[in-house]
Amino acid sequence: MRHRKKTVKLGRTTAHRDAMLANQVCSLIEHHRIKTTLAKAKAVRPLAEKMVTLGKRGDLHARRLAAGELGQKDAVKKLFSEIAPRAAARKGGYTRIIKLGPRASDSAPMAYIEWVDTVVVEEVAVTPEPAAKKKAEKKPAAKKSPSKAAAKPAAEESKEG
Repeated sequence: MRHRKKTVKLGRTTAHRDAMLANQVCSLIEHHRIKTTLAKAKAVRPLAEKMVTLGKRGDLHARRLAAGELGQKDAVKKLFSEIAPRAAARKGGYTRIIKLGPRASDSAPMAYIEWVDTVVVEEVAVTPEPAAKKKAEKKPAAKKSPSKAAAKPAAEESKEG
């Protein structure tokens, strides 16, 4: 009987599952949104919300508990300095899961898990910077192209003469 055995096993050993979920939470802290399978997203949610609760406490013991669970100092620092203060007014429900549909390769149900209070920077907002760099790169190329155009009439003049 499975009475009071709530953990979803996800087809992994305990150590592998704990490490994977901790890495998923660290990725969620770093990127604010991750794309994963629906089962993993549902397994990550309780751990992520517990980490935010520790971050809201903000004391040294909470920081050490979070560091012990996550294992990445940078993620703990960002959790306590950025994510937890944004969620200070909220009493729970720090994450949301958005279902995406089946994955093409194996039809596994996919989902986004993201922070509720975070405005996610879309890929569209990132594209203007490379475009500006491309324009800067094109300007020197534009200077070279008139010289090529000037070289062509000179070549035509030599053919005529």
